Amino acid sequence: MLTFTLGTFAIALNHLLLISALGLATLVGWRVAKRGGENPESVLFGLFMLGLLAARTGFVVAYWPHYRGDPWQIIDLRDGGFLAWPGVIVLLLATVAWGWRRPPLRKPLGYGVASGLLFWLLASLSLNLYEQGTRLPEIALHNAAGETVQLADYQGGPLVINLWATWCPSCRREMPVLENAQQQRPDLTFLFVNQAESMQSVSTFLATQGLSLSNVLFDRGGRLGQAIGSMALPTTLFYSAEGRLLGSHLGELSEASLARALENFDTPSTPIQATPPRKLPCPASAIC
Repeated sequence: MLTFTLGTFAIALNHLLLISALGLATLVGWRVAKRGGENPESVLFGLFMLGLLAARTGFVVAYWPHYRGDPWQIIDLRDGGFLAWPGVIVLLLATVAWGWRRPPLRKPLGYGVASGLLFWLLASLSLNLYEQGTRLPEIALHNAAGETVQLADYQGGPLVINLWATWCPSCRREMPVLENAQQQRPDLTFLFVNQAESMQSVSTFLATQGLSLSNVLFDRGGRLGQAIGSMALPTTLFYSAEGRLLGSHLGELSEASLARALENFDTPSTPIQATPPRKLPCPASAIC
C-alpha cells in the first residue's frame, strides 16, 4: 500500500509517517513535562516547520537548474521536493539551541525530538524495504487499438508508470513534464496508464493539449491502482528492469522532483533492454 485513503481523502504513507512522528514527539514531550519541565508542544511544532523549510531549501539548492527558469515553483510544495538530511541537521541544531536557552525545556524537548526522529527513521526504512520488495503487477490493460496487452510485456527495461486521468488537474499540469522526460530519456520506457476513461476522451484531450505520448494504455476498471495500493491520482511508479519497485510518487511531479526520482536509474550511453517490450500496433489516430 502506497497511500492511505479515507473516502475522497488520500495521503502518501511517507507523509503520514512524518505527521505521526510529530504527534508522537508531542505526546512524549508532554508526558515528560508532566513529571517536571515545560510543555514543548509549541516548540516542537516550530521545529517541525523549521525542519521542513530546511529540507525544502536543501532540495531547491540541489536541483536549482530545474527551478531557475521558473522561480515561483520554489514555493509550490505539491511536487514533494524535500531533502531529509538538511532538515534533520537543522532540527537537531535548533533543538540544542532551544534547550540551551530554556533549561526547563531540555528534558521534554530532548525526549520528544529523539522519539519522533527514531520513529520516523525506523518507519521510513521499513516502508522503503516494503516498497523495494514489491513487484510489477500482472495486470491486463488495453492499448489505443483496443487490444489486450499485459503489463509484463514491457518488463525487461526500466519502467516509469504514470496513473492519470483527464479530469485530474495535477495530472494535466504534470503531463508536459513527463512528455519532455520521455523524449529526453530514450533508455527508459514511460507508460501512461489512463484510469477508467474512454479512448475517445483521452484522444481528444491529447490532441487539444498538443501532447505527443508513446505507450498510452487504458485501465478501464482501475485495477492497477488497486494492485499497487494507490487510488489517488496522479501516482507515478518507478520499476527496475527486473520488475522491482524502486520508488513511487503521489501527486504532481515537477521537473526537479522527476529528475530526483529518475536518479533511481543508471544512465547508460545507449538504450539497454534485456527483453525489449513487444512492439504493439499503433492506429492512425495517433495515440500509441
